[in-house]
Amino acid sequence: MILPVVAYGSPILRKVCDNITPEYPELKKLLADMWESLYNSNGVGLAAPQINKPIRLFIVDTVQIVDDFNDEDKRKYPNEVPIKKVFINAQKVEETGDTWPYNEGCLSIPKVREDIHRQSHVRIKYLDENFKEQEETFHGITARVIQHEYDHIEGRLFIDYLTPLKKRLIKKKLDDISNGKVKTDYRMLFPR
Repeated sequence: MILPVVAYGSPILRKVCDNITPEYPELKKLLADMWESLYNSNGVGLAAPQINKPIRLFIVDTVQIVDDFNDEDKRKYPNEVPIKKVFINAQKVEETGDTWPYNEGCLSIPKVREDIHRQSHVRIKYLDENFKEQEETFHGITARVIQHEYDHIEGRLFIDYLTPLKKRLIKKKLDDISNGKVKTDYRMLFPR
């Protein structure tokens, strides 16, 4: 089932999310619905708060983005390894490497894209969909998507990294999103 994406301005997007256990109700169905919702919206990552669930769960699929790399992208990110993974109860261990800008967007903040600076590597501990413990380091675009989705379960949004001036410049767009004055190709749930 395709779930609506929660829009900017909804309080759940600012909540630090709770861990879950293997007994979480209908987790397999929730994951299936999240994958379907992600692909329906042409996203590369989706966090549970974005579908109105205050839990530490997110999914990432960078296969399509890496497959679509042009020659310049392939030169910039020669060792990019795409992933399709579920992250449960994730905890960031460390971020390392050079800080670099990339034009990020977010399904909860449609029609807004800004250059965000993040470190090039992230090490993260998490449980997979079978609740097996994992700890991995991710690089490049994949690391960036994980950092973005991890921020969601910590109650942060990519726009939080903008300067006060940039935030003022996009304020009207953000207000329009909160008020449901934005059109998307996917279902959204607006706070007002």
